[in-house]
Amino acid sequence: MNTQHWQAGYWPEQAMLGSVEWETHTHTSPYGVLHLQLPRLHPDQIKQCATYLKTQAQRHLRERSIYDIVSALDQCVQLMLNPHCEQRQQVERALQKITGYDAEMLRLGINACLRTFRRPELLRFLSEDFTDPTILDDFKPRIQGGWSKAIGPELLGVVWAGNVPGIPMWSQIAALLTKSPSLGKVATAEPIFATWFARSLQRVAPDLAQTLAVLWWPGGDTGSEHSLLQEVDVMMVYGGEATLQAWQNQLPASVRLLGHGHKFSAAYISQCALDTRQAQHCAQLVALDSSQWDQQACYAPQTVFVERGAAVSPKEFALLVAGELNALAQRYPRQPISLATKQALAQWRQVHTMAWLQGQAVEIFGSPTDEWAVVYKEHATQPEASPTQRCITVIAVDHSQEVIDLLRPYRRVLQTVALATSPEQLFLVATQLSAIGVHRLCALGATAQPQAGWHHDGRFSLLDLIRMTDIESSAERLAQQFAWYRD
Repeated sequence: MNTQHWQAGYWPEQAMLGSVEWETHTHTSPYGVLHLQLPRLHPDQIKQCATYLKTQAQRHLRERSIYDIVSALDQCVQLMLNPHCEQRQQVERALQKITGYDAEMLRLGINACLRTFRRPELLRFLSEDFTDPTILDDFKPRIQGGWSKAIGPELLGVVWAGNVPGIPMWSQIAALLTKSPSLGKVATAEPIFATWFARSLQRVAPDLAQTLAVLWWPGGDTGSEHSLLQEVDVMMVYGGEATLQAWQNQLPASVRLLGHGHKFSAAYISQCALDTRQAQHCAQLVALDSSQWDQQACYAPQTVFVERGAAVSPKEFALLVAGELNALAQRYPRQPISLATKQALAQWRQVHTMAWLQGQAVEIFGSPTDEWAVVYKEHATQPEASPTQRCITVIAVDHSQEVIDLLRPYRRVLQTVALATSPEQLFLVATQLSAIGVHRLCALGATAQPQAGWHHDGRFSLLDLIRMTDIESSAERLAQQFAWYRD
């Protein structure tokens, strides 16, 4: 069997952490065996690393203009995009072994992620939150008088989840664009991508690579967590509600928590997209959205609302989606799943099979041996979370207001809704969905490629990290009295 060794983690050598213990975790998939080494840092080493990042490494960010940082990040991304780069090839092989994702799905997903961080996209990233991005370099004049400067955290702490490769790069890039050192804790399930970015940055911009660390310790290690929380200004955590609550309970009063918990996403397809020519294409896009990363991402739709009254009925559309999911399963096989996930899938199927046997207007397409499933509901009912793994519920509705009423109870967990509507409907539906808590509206087929600078969970990518320092006009006026050239 194909065996590979991979050492995760990154920190500046100048941090002088001393001897580091390593834990080996072995991951086996149909694609081979990965012997993964993770750095087991102790609380005092975490504190030492954080202190170095805050005191010594930060000067590398201060000395660079924001546009220099953008150029360096662009060079790093160009290196990571190179399919002939030996490190890129090693990363793809390691990710396939640890996640079980199909090689082609990984390649396409990695490229889609990396393209979001090229120079043009990074400039849009900055312009989304700052009228003048050089406010990160120096004080800039304010319209009402005085001057202001944007300052990032002295140290950003991050805890990453391990369900989707590439997610850590969003926070690593955000830290660098706000001139903030960052210390991130990787998940045991996927510590590779964050490490790869740090090592790639080391090759093209060693000074900037000095400002970040990628560490690991077992979940629930309160000593290590406390050591980190005593050093950071802002803490960003990805995970479930229990994870967010556990970090919130430990948080010092002076530290801000930016939490990204589990979310629910859906799709809405109106009559105008359901003629005999367009419906097949829309079904392909729904299947693509639900197959990428096997619905593990928070933006993957789990429920699809389909409007009645078109040439293609909602049930016929559900059958089209089933066919497209089956085709994609042949091209991009689903990742191996755990026993617990298998049980969840079986229970989900059983619930809907029983509903069908009891005479309810519910049908399930796909056999238990398939790597996908589609449940069709003829009557509008509240959506439910699917067990992911390419399981979709198609619900027939009469109009968009029904969708709003069905989604409203999930206001606190709504995130993305993928749309296929007419130009006339687009802004009406968008207004309705935004009012009940939806943060992102995109096209079918585009859920897995958020735009640069998107408002993740409705928040700002960069501004949430920033504090502003103002020089008021009164200070400027008084300073004039002490100039050597004063009257």
